[in-house]
Amino acid sequence: MNTVLIRRRALIALGVGLSLATGAAFAEEVPAALAVKARAVVQAQLDAFAADDARRAFLLATPGARRHLGSPDNFINMVRKRYAVVYRPASVAFLKPQLIDGVVVLGVQMTDTQGAAWLATYTLERQPDGLFLIEGCELAENEGRYT
Repeated sequence: MNTVLIRRRALIALGVGLSLATGAAFAEEVPAALAVKARAVVQAQLDAFAADDARRAFLLATPGARRHLGSPDNFINMVRKRYAVVYRPASVAFLKPQLIDGVVVLGVQMTDTQGAAWLATYTLERQPDGLFLIEGCELAENEGRYT
C-alpha cells in the first residue's frame, strides 16, 4: 500500500477518533442523499458476502483497493479470515456518516455470532462517475456483549 494512502487513512482515523472522543466538529455533515448512497454501497457489499459473491463484493471496492487486494478470491478469503464479523454479521446498525477530507466515513456497529460487539469504520470515495466505492474498512472490537 502506498504511503500517501496510509497517511490519509491515519489522518481520517485520527479525525474520527478525536471527533468521537471530544465531540469536536472535525467532520462535515453528509447530505442525506449522499448518506443513503454510502449506506447502500456498504449494505450491497455485506449482501455480496452473505451470498458468497466474491466478484460483486470486490467490484464495490475502489480501483486502488482492488489493485491492492489482487483478485475477488483473495479479497473474500481475506475477509473470511480477518474480518469474520463483516463476512457474516449477526446484526448490523449504521451510524451517521461523516465527511472528512472529502472522504465519507461510515461507522457500522456489528455483532458476531458469539454476541461480541464490533465497530467497522468504512471509508468511501466518490468516483468520477459519481458512485461511491469502498476504499477500506477498519475493524475494532467494542467492549461488552449483546445477547
